[in-house]
Amino acid sequence: MPSPLIRIGTRASRLALWQANSVALQLKGLGVSVEIVEIHTQGDANQSGPVVELGLQGLFTKEIQAAVLAERVDIAVHSLKDLPTGCTTGLALAAVGERESCADALVTSAADSLGALPPGSRIGTGSLRRQAQLKHLRPDLVVTDIRGNVDTRLRKLAEGQVDALVLAAAGLQRLEMGELITEILGPPRILPAPGQGALGIECRANDRSTFEMLARLEHTETRSATDAERAMLARLHAGCSAPVGAWGRIEQGELVLDGLVASLDGQQVLKASASGPPETASALGDQVAAELLAQGAEAIIQTARNLFAKIDNFGFFAFLPRFGSFDAFTLTTLLGFFLFLFGFS
Repeated sequence: MPSPLIRIGTRASRLALWQANSVALQLKGLGVSVEIVEIHTQGDANQSGPVVELGLQGLFTKEIQAAVLAERVDIAVHSLKDLPTGCTTGLALAAVGERESCADALVTSAADSLGALPPGSRIGTGSLRRQAQLKHLRPDLVVTDIRGNVDTRLRKLAEGQVDALVLAAAGLQRLEMGELITEILGPPRILPAPGQGALGIECRANDRSTFEMLARLEHTETRSATDAERAMLARLHAGCSAPVGAWGRIEQGELVLDGLVASLDGQQVLKASASGPPETASALGDQVAAELLAQGAEAIIQTARNLFAKIDNFGFFAFLPRFGSFDAFTLTTLLGFFLFLFGFS
């Protein structure tokens, strides 16, 4: 009897393909035949501007989810941090794989640590969460937006467009580039994105045989930790417009969750923590979110949302693609001009 065939839908980037192949290898170990299907997403097509991070959820996942629902593929492999917290009708998050490092990483030849970077150094990252926390830790640095896949960002660093990069440590390690890491910027110093370092595997909710097979790839501790992180994010209704960090982990049998909401300029940083049994992950996420909201997180999140809505209403994000791609410095200059023009600075 032939083994079942599972078609895996994935983005076409080198990192996404590594992730899909890692799942494929596990499935083959269960006696399953696998085919990998590359799918191009809106996020892949919009790497030249800030729309990827500013308020648009699902840019890296919607097309892959649609392919699963249309039965062009059987499962979708996502970086869990890219997967929106809201349920997609007809799909189920069948498994969360064992988490690798959830930390961020500094890559630079200008110093041996973040603290040793000279004042005025340009540090590039495409994440609002990283930008805000870096501004809080080192307000004397020039934190700038940078786009593209890992190879593109490293090329921009080599060309001198920035003096340093902050990237996900897990991504560098998966691509066998761990030797480029200058310093691990792990929690609690910098909190990761909810779900960072973990893979989420979706299938059709009515495909019971595939769901049950994928459940064998589940890592219970990672599921508990990321469920708490994603519950916190969902309760905050932050989307992608505000810097939010979360760090869930099991310590001595207890689930511990630290959460953070920061203003875009890094001047306000709110923090909250809670712990409890792993089976109460969602309630723990709600509790930490409630504490952050009590400290004023809603106002910070709303300020960020309003800011980018006003800029978007003027047509800033629609304006960018007409002129092709921009480097990080040009993007930052243009966005700064719009902020100054409308009194948002």
